[in-house]
Amino acid sequence: MNFQKTKRRMGLVVDEYGEVMGIVTLEDLLEEIVGDFTASQVPSDDEEIVATGEGWYMIEGGTSIRDINRTLGWHLPTDGPKTFNGLAMEHLESIPDGNISLYILNYLVEIEEVSDKMITKARVKKIDR
Repeated sequence: MNFQKTKRRMGLVVDEYGEVMGIVTLEDLLEEIVGDFTASQVPSDDEEIVATGEGWYMIEGGTSIRDINRTLGWHLPTDGPKTFNGLAMEHLESIPDGNISLYILNYLVEIEEVSDKMITKARVKKIDR
């Protein structure tokens, strides 16, 4: 995919059989080439993660997994996608078509909003399984 020509910041990674293997963002590619960025184009942590009661948090799709783990003391995997959107899409292996629920390790995820082929908001709760 040519990010510059299509003016998109995200693409799907498919294998030789056409199966979706994951997603890649322009930022992911640049970080592989030049290293981690310190600046982010997403809102501050205060706006990205909002407690909604009873252990639930509303999380913006573009929120860094490391920011979520640091802010909430969670242990979401950091060895794959960098954003919550990427992590959820990797587990779903597709672009969600409306509200859907899934488990990522010990976390219940309810996709609340999908826009332009991205998860923009999800409710997440740590659970004991």
